[in-house]
Amino acid sequence: MTQVIPGENEGIESTLRRFKREVSKAEIFLDMKKHRYFETPIEKRKRKALAKQKQRRRKFRS
Repeated sequence: MTQVIPGENEGIESTLRRFKREVSKAEIFLDMKKHRYFETPIEKRKRKALAKQKQRRRKFRS
């Protein structure tokens, strides 16, 4: 769980900006999007296979 404690004399805008940065570092939104809908085991296998193919392509291009 991401937590940001506002500093003394720190504005709400800068605190919110820090919170958003911490959330993006922790990849909470990606995880939330991934678990938004139920994924069948077949769909999960397909997604992982596509990710592997993409990773191989990037590896060979370098």
